[in-house]
Amino acid sequence: MDISIIVPLYNEAESLPHLYEWIARVMKENKFSYEVIFVNDGSTDTSWDVIRNLQRDNVQGTKDSTVRGICFRRNYGKSAALYCGFKAAQGDVVITMDADLQDSPDEIPELYRMIKEDGYDLVSGWKQKRYDNKLTKNLPSKLFNATARRVTGIQLHDMNCGLKAYRQEVVKNIEVFSEMHRYIPFLAKNAGFTKIGEKVVQHRKREFGTSKFGLNRFVNGYLDLMTLWFLNKFGKQPMHFFGLVGSLMFFIGFIAVIVVGSMKLYALSHGVQAMLVGVNPYFHISILMMILGCMLFLAGFLAELIIRNSPSRNDYLIKEEI
Repeated sequence: MDISIIVPLYNEAESLPHLYEWIARVMKENKFSYEVIFVNDGSTDTSWDVIRNLQRDNVQGTKDSTVRGICFRRNYGKSAALYCGFKAAQGDVVITMDADLQDSPDEIPELYRMIKEDGYDLVSGWKQKRYDNKLTKNLPSKLFNATARRVTGIQLHDMNCGLKAYRQEVVKNIEVFSEMHRYIPFLAKNAGFTKIGEKVVQHRKREFGTSKFGLNRFVNGYLDLMTLWFLNKFGKQPMHFFGLVGSLMFFIGFIAVIVVGSMKLYALSHGVQAMLVGVNPYFHISILMMILGCMLFLAGFLAELIIRNSPSRNDYLIKEEI
């Protein structure tokens, strides 16, 4: 099979028939064999009924196409939908796109060519011209992407674009969890897939319904970015972080205690009245730093013990064996 198209959705019943018709036309024009996997993320409208009808109609149609549906019992989020879609995908190239008709299926042939002919592992769409609200979406998106480029080292203008193309090997070797769908290129890079490209894609105005994402996605996005950075840097060696920071804090606190005690002894030896050590705020700050340093050091030890007993401690991605 040439292409798997994964469409995560939540309450998009009105858009689905138009989207599938558009996808089918593009696939037929380019003579692709394909499957469309609709992942219904706990919709409360008639989205699942629409998917059932599309699947039933397709059974009576062309042999080169397949419609598949996955329905969650409740809303789990886009990352969960993509995870299940990636697990089910069978095509040589996997395309992800949103169900709201803001992503154009006309982009699929060029995305497919970039993967198959140009040799990219992943190609991310870039909605250079957007039709979203500039204050609530465009400006925060620019700040978010600038931070993501800085932290990840991946020079993409729109890392969170829903329209992406992947080599099948990529989606089978990454795990999308929590709300990490925003950072799939970073997950792919951490898994060793470094040939990541970008393509300017068309962004269309929403025709039906409303956006399912609020402003909290930017706050969550930054927190998730820090989580991914930490896991990539210290995920298998947590002692390198906690041990280092804990040792530094303990050392600084220990030196500070010595300084406070020395100043007190110096004052007593010269007959100068000095503040009691017990009421000196610097003494308490120093002791606190020593305690926190010990706690961080012990946290590093505990994390190492947990990793040592983890079944995935020696899971390494092997590219090839001969």
